[in-house]
Parts: sequence; structure tokens; C-alpha cells
Amino acid sequence: MARLVGREAGTSVIVRVRRPDALPVVIRTWRNEAEILEAVRRVLPLAPECLVSGDDFAVHSFVEGVPLSSVCDNGKPVDTLLVKALAGLLARMAQVRRGALPALPPVWPRNAMDSQGFLRTLVHLADRQIRRPNWSAFGGLFAALGIREDALAGLAGRVPAMARRPYSLLHADLHRDNVIVSSADDPLISDDPLICVDWELATYGDPLHDLATHLVRMRYPAHQWAEVVDAWAEAMQEVRPAAVNGLAKDLRHYLAFERAQSVFPDVMRAARSIEESFTQTSLDEATAQVRRALEAAAEPLRLGGVPGEGEIRRVLFRWLVSRTNGDISGRAWIAKAFEWRPDRRVPERPDFPPTAVREALLAEGAAPASRVFKGTAHLNTVVSVPGFDSPVVVRRKLPEVCRRERGFLSEHAVLHAIEESSTGVAAPRVLALGETFQGDTIAIHTYVGPGDVGRPPDHPVHGLLPHEADCLVDQLCALTRVRYKQVDPAAGEGGFHRWLRDQLISLVRDLPKESQQLARHLGLPDADRLRLILSRHEVSHREPALLHGDLNPWNLVRRDDGLALTIIDWEMAVVGDPLYDLVRHMHLTPTRPEIRDRMFRRWERRLPAEYTRDWRRDWRVYRWLEIVRSAYVDLDRLVTGASLDAPNVRRAVDSYAMTLAAATASLGLPARSTATPCLARALAQPPTAPLPAAA
Repeated sequence: MARLVGREAGTSVIVRVRRPDALPVVIRTWRNEAEILEAVRRVLPLAPECLVSGDDFAVHSFVEGVPLSSVCDNGKPVDTLLVKALAGLLARMAQVRRGALPALPPVWPRNAMDSQGFLRTLVHLADRQIRRPNWSAFGGLFAALGIREDALAGLAGRVPAMARRPYSLLHADLHRDNVIVSSADDPLISDDPLICVDWELATYGDPLHDLATHLVRMRYPAHQWAEVVDAWAEAMQEVRPAAVNGLAKDLRHYLAFERAQSVFPDVMRAARSIEESFTQTSLDEATAQVRRALEAAAEPLRLGGVPGEGEIRRVLFRWLVSRTNGDISGRAWIAKAFEWRPDRRVPERPDFPPTAVREALLAEGAAPASRVFKGTAHLNTVVSVPGFDSPVVVRRKLPEVCRRERGFLSEHAVLHAIEESSTGVAAPRVLALGETFQGDTIAIHTYVGPGDVGRPPDHPVHGLLPHEADCLVDQLCALTRVRYKQVDPAAGEGGFHRWLRDQLISLVRDLPKESQQLARHLGLPDADRLRLILSRHEVSHREPALLHGDLNPWNLVRRDDGLALTIIDWEMAVVGDPLYDLVRHMHLTPTRPEIRDRMFRRWERRLPAEYTRDWRRDWRVYRWLEIVRSAYVDLDRLVTGASLDAPNVRRAVDSYAMTLAAATASLGLPARSTATPCLARALAQPPTAPLPAAA
């Protein structure tokens, strides 16, 4: 065999066989590594040579030496001379001629100095080659962790303009295992102390991308980053000076991309690790790996709050159990995943026995991403249960979520009262309520989305259509006929507006110190001053009724029948002034003036006078109160990062500049020149990892 490839018998070689079970977790520009090596060896003669290759294997010449990882562990500083040698390797790659390389894919930017186009191409390739092929198997897992299907598409749309740099050959995977330290007696004084291997991920583009991947994957200690950047810039200046253009400004964009795309392979590898060998230790290690990946990707992908370790552990565990149908290597304790302590406040329903609860919990972890919806306080998963005639929603309360706006009534009691009343309010039915062995509170509701569960629910995010506005008003009127005393026996005692005002003042007083400081900086008053300002306004008394309390568009689901809309997510329900529910909906939902007038006229016409008196004078007081509330709540979300992955929260914080201006104006306070969401975002989201001084 040696003679067939022009070598002597006994020569060491590397046999590379592609693993058939390997996940697609990398970006590949070219499929034939042999062609890359042939071009590289003209500039780096010690690089491996491809001796022979087939469809799924290759034989490479053996490079004498040891991996850098065996000399210097990840996280440890690298010797200064080796840092300079690594920088020299990256710089010398720029000398490989474009004509010697294989043809580039058609999606490549036509301008070979378009840095913005190259980075945008990388993001699209990561979505196409990494996320999409794995989404059917892992999409539900990603959705439960707060990673949206369009996360990379959003990142591609945010790629900024950058300096122009000439394209060159990039290794794109230069970490300690892919660097061989020469076997010379003293590699530090050798002409070629380091040799690059494993060129299968090589690409052609902005050389700053190679520096960014090298910085992240080499796992240099933070204090050494600036040294590496300076060494790279010095080496590149000698070979191709234009490659250093915009280094200080643009490096961070490639670092952000590296952290963003890495969350997908890191999470999948962690999940695979517990699937291959499940122990408590492997679960803990996988949890820590996922947590690190999410924290690194949170800012570039705008993930919002990163789940805590407890939530991540439970998500991974549910995914694993669902993949094995509840049987993991015969371990009986896995059955605990389906232990259910029912809450006796919700009696067992004949059409949904405990066996149906178990089937729903088993299906939860296997649900595809299109059936997983992460809200501000719940993880909602749509599943099908054998023997039950329609899909159901497993509504799992997120244990580590801190909501500033409190709920006062039990959602199951509110839904039960609505079901008993039969008044024409379209709401889910509660099928079961209880806790799992891990302490998670779970409710199972009927699903009210489209009949085709593969199609996501349709919410009126751009406002209600006329017939939908009529339907919502009719349902709000029907709520006045629900017997609210059975869910809140003390309701109706005292003024609702005064109680609502006191709740807002308490919310402001209880904000974290950082949120209060930024609020003052932006011109918002503290709790005591806010009380004085709000006390100037009162409203008339109206008969109380059951209110939803949070009628944002994502809590309204479009239907195909005469009811037009189903109202979901009743955890913020309260008993109070029915005018408030209507006004809060208009505050949270884009409402055209003609739709607003239509809703008010219908609402007044359909309700007795005791529910509507003086509404024309009072509705602006509630609207004013909601604008002020949003100024504090949305600012706190920016500071803490809480629930930023929920669509209603994301839309609210994206328009915070307008909210702040409206709030300060309604309070009669001067606007501050620094009152911009950019300031709030900068203070709220520190970098996920230290950047070098040069960047």
C-alpha cells in the first residue's frame, strides 16, 4: 500500500474516516480537503499532504510533533514566541493565491473586499448548514431554552457596515488541537515551530474572521487577548497591510458571530452527551456547557434572559426522556419524570385521567419547535394525547422568572368560573393542575390555536380587524356576567383605581437598585414623588367585574368561527373596573382611532350604565397610568434582561424611547437629553466576554 502512494513501507500516515453519525455542526465552504491542502502546501510546505482520498475517507501524510494542547492546556497562557508564530501562520495564509483554491459557492460576495457581505454570508451559511438540518431533532429543545427559529436571520439583518479588507485563505478552526508543535529539539527557535492541520473548514474571506475564531477557540486567558491581537496585526502588516483596516472597530462583530453560531453545536453536543451516557454527573456537565453557550450567545442573538441551571437541567432531562420513551437503560427512577402530584383544587376530569397526564408529559420533551412557545412566565408546549380528541397545552411555570407585575387570582379558578358561567367568553378549559417530582407547577389546558397544529397560532399583533374588535368587546361585556365572588370573595370593596395606583407605587418602590438609579437618571420620579403626582387624579365608581388584566395581542388567538378570538393566559386576572381592561388592551395593542372609537361605542351600548358611567372622562386617566407603568416596567426589563425573548416584551422595549417621552410628558416632567434606549441597553447588557484592548 505504501508504494501506491509513493512512500516507503512503514511510513506513518493519518487515516481520516468521516463519521456517519456526526451532527452537521460546522460551516463548510469546500467539500474536498485535498484541493485545499494542495494549494496550502505551496506557501506552508510542512502542512499535511493528501496521499489518497475517497468518498468518505482520506490518507494524509503524518506531521511529526505533538498537539499544542498537550503542551499548553486550554485556558493557560501561550508562550509569547508561540503567539508570534501563530500570528505568522495566519498571516502567511494570505499569500495563498485565490486561483490555486477551489471554486467558491455561488452565494459568495462578488466583491473580494466586502467585509459586511462576507460576515452576512457566514451568518446565512450557519443558519443553512447548522441550524436547519438539526431543527427537526433539536428545535423543540432550542425553543424551550429561548432560542428562536429566526435568531440567526435576525443577526444577519443586524450586520453593520465595516471597513473593507482584502479576502484571503482562512483556516477558520485554528485551536490547540489543530496546531502541531514541531518535533525539533527547540521548537521556539525553529524556522517552522508550528504546523496547521485539519483544513476541512477552511474558507476564503475577511482575515479578521480567522483572528476571531482563533481567539475564541484557542481559549486564551482574558489578559492575553490584547497580546494576540497585536501580534496578528504586526504579522499581517508585513504581508498584507490592508487586512488590518478597521481592526479596532470590526473585530467585535466577528467575535459576536462566533459566540452566536457556537450555541447551536454546543447545545446539541451537550444533549447528545447525555443521550449516549446518562448519569447525574453527565447531566450536570451538559447543563453547565449549555449555560455557558447561552450566556455567550445572549447578546448577539438577543436571547433575553438566560435560563438558570435548574431550568436548563429540567429542559435537557425532558428532552432525553422523550427521546427514549421514558426508558433509559432500565433505570427505574426515570419514571419519576412522570410522577404527578395533582392539585386537588382541580378535580380529575373523566375525559382526562392520570394516564392522559403522563402521555402529555412524555410528549412534551419531544415536541417540535413549532409547538413550543416561551412566554414571560410560562413554557407552553402543544402536544397530542392518545384518546383525547384535540391537542392540549402543557403549561409549565418557569421557576426562576421574577415578574414585577403580580398576579392576584389563581388562573385555574378564573378559567373554571368562566367555564361554569357559559356566558360566551372564549377561553381554554383546565384539564389538570399539579406538580412534578422536580417541583415544577404544571397546568394542562385545551389548545385553542389553529386546527393544523403545525401552523403557529395567529395573533393580532398589528391590531384588531373590525369584526375582531366587536368580538373582543362582546367578550369583555360577557365577563361582567361571570360570578367573580367565587374567585375573589373580597372583591368590590374599596376603590379599584386607588388600589391600582398603589400597586404601581409599590412596584416602583420595589424595583432593584440599578433600575431605580437609571429611572432617576432618565427623569422618572421615585415612589414617593410618583404618589404625589398620581394622587391628582381620581375616577368615578363603576360596578366591578372579572378582568383579564393583560390583553396584549399575544394573549388573543384568532379563530375561524363566529367568536373570532380566544383569550388565553389569565394569570393576571383581577376583579375591578371593566373600563380598565378595555383601556389596557388599547395601550398594549396598536389600535387605530376608528377601531378605538368603534370599541368604545359598542362597549357603552352593550353594558348597563352602572358599568360605563363617566367613561369618557376617566378612560384617559387609565391610559395615563398605563403609560407611566410601562416606563418603569420596560426600563427594568432592559436593565435586568428579564423576558426579552417574549415577543410582547421585545416590542415594548424596542419602542422604549417613545414610551419614556410619553410618560415624562404625562407626568409633567421635563425630558432628559440622555433619555434614549441606547443608554438603557448599554447599561443593561454588559459584554459576554472580555474584549482585547485593541478591539
